[in-house]
Amino acid sequence: MKRVLIISTGPRKGGNSETLAEEFGKGSRDAGHQVEMIALRDKAIGYCKGCLACQATGSCVIHDDANAVTQKMLHADVLVFATPIYFFEMCAQMKTLLDRTNPLFPTDYAFRDIYLVASAAEKEETSTDGAAKGLLGWIACFGKTSLKGVIGACGVTDVGDIQGSPALRQAYEMGRAV
Repeated sequence: MKRVLIISTGPRKGGNSETLAEEFGKGSRDAGHQVEMIALRDKAIGYCKGCLACQATGSCVIHDDANAVTQKMLHADVLVFATPIYFFEMCAQMKTLLDRTNPLFPTDYAFRDIYLVASAAEKEETSTDGAAKGLLGWIACFGKTSLKGVIGACGVTDVGDIQGSPALRQAYEMGRAV
C-alpha cells in the first residue's frame, strides 16, 4: 500500500482538473492505496521570500498553510498535482506551492513518483506541455523522484465540461496503476 497525496491546485471547487484528480484518487483507492486530497483553494499560502532560512532550520519562516501541506508531502510515497492550464502553464497556486516546498529539499522525503493531471480550455494536445515542463524543473531538484505520468483533458472550460472525456478514464486507470 502506498500513501498517495493529491494536491488540487485550481481555484474552482468541482473544476475540471479537480474532477480528474478525484478519478485518479478513485483508481488509487480501488487498487488498495491510502489516498488524501488537499484543495489549495481552501489554503492561505504566501509567496516564498527566497531567504533560504528553511535550509538551516527545516521549516519556513512564513507561518501559513504551506507548512502543513509540505509536511504531508514529506511523508507521501506518491504526489499527484492537479492544475487547470492558464496561458499554457500551471496555475499560480501550484507554482506558489512548489516554490514553498524548499524546506523539503534537504530532507529524506518519501515521495518518488510524481503525476500531473491537468485541464485546459485549449483543444491542442500540447496545451499541458508547459505545466509538465515546469513540474519537471521542480522534480529535477528532488533526485530520487520522477514524473511517472501526465494526463491532459483539453477543450474543457466550464465546470463539468470534462464529463464524458476519455481523460477521466485515463486518470482512473493511472491511479489504479500507481
